[in-house]
Amino acid sequence: MRLKALRPAVMMFISLTFITGILYPLLVTLIAQMVFPEQANGSLITADNQLVGSSLIGQMSDDPHYFWSRPSAVSYMQGASLEALVSSGATNYGSTNEILAENVIIREQAFRAANNVPDDVRLPIEMLFASGSGLDPHISPEAARLQIDRVAEARGLEREIIANLVEQYVEMPQLGFLGQPRVNVLRLNLALDGLE
Repeated sequence: MRLKALRPAVMMFISLTFITGILYPLLVTLIAQMVFPEQANGSLITADNQLVGSSLIGQMSDDPHYFWSRPSAVSYMQGASLEALVSSGATNYGSTNEILAENVIIREQAFRAANNVPDDVRLPIEMLFASGSGLDPHISPEAARLQIDRVAEARGLEREIIANLVEQYVEMPQLGFLGQPRVNVLRLNLALDGLE
């Protein structure tokens, strides 16, 4: 009698495993490849036939010739190839944590010094705090605008050229209301290289 009850359970297990473990993932992958091929393949960006990154993953840089991304608790992809990305993650420091407060002060001083930002100018919050994922590819237009003078001077270009480029790369909220205006730092930096 028990064997008779076991057979339908095993058949149901096999059927559901096939449907949810094989058929459904294949169907979703097929639809994604047909409808959203760029996103389904990681939103990879190439330049001169070389893979340079993904528009979904930030990259660390302290080179004055480039715009800087927001701080990262996992240092983005430093020392890793695209094939061996570091894991994402946050510091998980609470708002009263002394280490968090010290990091914010250090980041503020470094950003102000590098970009000649006066003390009376409020810095965008994303340039002071690491992101939740540690891999954010975007900064606010305000954060990009505060870096224009440094980049223009380092590259020996007129400020207006860099300022116009920043405005060209401001992405508006999706559907006009989802999220905030933002700038993809990798795309902006690649456009900078295209100026020369």
